[in-house]
Amino acid sequence: MSTAGPLGEYLRARRELVGPGAVGLPAHGRRRVPGLRREELALLAGISADYYLRLEQGRDRNPSAQVLEALARALLLDAEATAHLRRLGGHAPADRPARRPERVPVGIRQLVGSWAETPAFVHGRHLDVLFANPMATALTPIYRVGVNLLREVFLGQRAPALYPAPESVAASAVAGLRAQVGAEVNDPRLTELVDELTAGSELFRRLWARHDVTVRAGGGLRMLHHPQVGDLELRYEKLTISGTTQSLVVYHAEPGSPSARSLARLGAAVDAPETDG
Repeated sequence: MSTAGPLGEYLRARRELVGPGAVGLPAHGRRRVPGLRREELALLAGISADYYLRLEQGRDRNPSAQVLEALARALLLDAEATAHLRRLGGHAPADRPARRPERVPVGIRQLVGSWAETPAFVHGRHLDVLFANPMATALTPIYRVGVNLLREVFLGQRAPALYPAPESVAASAVAGLRAQVGAEVNDPRLTELVDELTAGSELFRRLWARHDVTVRAGGGLRMLHHPQVGDLELRYEKLTISGTTQSLVVYHAEPGSPSARSLARLGAAVDAPETDG
């Protein structure tokens, strides 16, 4: 961690991603650094250049909520990124519960385990797989208990074969991790994971330095490749498990589609009894 601290690092990273033209400033002339100059951002936010410099260098780490909101507007941050900036500046809710070991609720385990034809798994705040049903593990061994999804995406050998667009998946995973941990960037587990990925992956270093923040609850479409049943076009739903820092991820196919038939074949293989020889 640099002396700038999490807030200063975030401000600098986001400042370098905003071009002058995006905020109505002339883009002509030679610029030594990408994005906005410090004094330009300070002007847009309505604060002094000296005060902004202190924030970015970590010499002032307690800005008011009004200053943070002004900086968020000047940096063109969306709602999620603005909330992240507020947390880094010390304006998160004060009644956050203490961290406890992540355990998947019994009801969720029973529910997910009962889905014989639907791949589903649960991951924790650091993207460790905490529970997975047999269909999820059959879809890919990446979805098995004990696997860290970030480590697999950036350092493993299976993710590029599974995901046709691995860089998009990687960017989403990093932005989701930032959203999950919020301002708690000194969490020892997070520090260990980030250090490992930084040392082993240039792509991770680049994406982590962007400080993108995305709350990944919701859903979408994902193209996967399975070595036995071929290409799969699956929808996924990502649901936050109430009262936890965990997420439930469920895959399903359009009814009657080729992917649904392929998923059914995969399910039949999972259910088939083992035979000798």
